[in-house]
Amino acid sequence: MRQYLSILAISFSIIFFAPIANAEVNDPFESINRPINTFNTAVDAMIFRPLAKGYEFITPSFVRKGVSNFFENLFYPNTIINQFLQGNAKLGLQDTGRFLLNTTIGLAGFIDVASETGLSKHNEDFGQTFGVWGIGNGPYIVVPIWGPATIRDGIGNVAGLYTNPLSYIEDDEFRYTMFGASLINARYKLFKAEALVSGDRYTFIRDAYLQKREFMVKNGKIEESDPFLDEE
Repeated sequence: MRQYLSILAISFSIIFFAPIANAEVNDPFESINRPINTFNTAVDAMIFRPLAKGYEFITPSFVRKGVSNFFENLFYPNTIINQFLQGNAKLGLQDTGRFLLNTTIGLAGFIDVASETGLSKHNEDFGQTFGVWGIGNGPYIVVPIWGPATIRDGIGNVAGLYTNPLSYIEDDEFRYTMFGASLINARYKLFKAEALVSGDRYTFIRDAYLQKREFMVKNGKIEESDPFLDEE
C-alpha cells in the first residue's frame, strides 16, 4: 500500500520547463518507456484530469489556494529533513520555523503566514540529497501511473514514503481520502504547465524532467515559486 501511495504522490510532480538544447540524456530504455508514457497519458485523460477539472469547477479559488497551502505544509517535513541531510543546517532551521509558523498561526497550513513574514519556501527531497552526495542519476525510466523518474529519484521516492505523514494514518478510509485530495490538488496545479508542452510529448517531458531535476540538485536552495504552479 505504501508503494501505491508513493505512486499517487508523485504522478504529477513534473514542472514543465522548455528543454535546453544539447542536454545530456541517459535513456537506454526508450523503447519501453514510450508505451508506458502513452499508457500514463491515457490514464490521466480518463481519470485524473477530469477529476481535477471537476475540482476546479466546484471550488472557489480561495478554497483551492488554502488546500494547496495545507498540503504543501503537510509534506514540508520532507524538505526539512533533506536540508539537514545535505548539511544545510541554517536552511533546515529556517524551514522548521516556516513549518511551525504555518502549522500554528497559519491554521494547519491553510494560510501561508510564513511567506508573508519573509521565510522563503524551498523544495528538497531524497533524490536531490542523493545527488548532492554525489550519486548519479542513472537511466531515465517511466513507471506505470508513477510517471517519469530516474533510478536515483525512484529510490529517493521510496525513501520519501517514510517522511510522508499520510503513510502513518492508520484509518484506511481517511488515509485514502486525504491522499486522493492531495493528488487532485496536485493535478489541478499543473493545468497552466500543460500549455508549455510542444513537439514530441515523450521527448519534451523527458528532457524537461531531467533538466528540472538536475537544476534542483544544483540550485535547490532557491524559492519554490514556479509561476506555472501558482494560484490565480
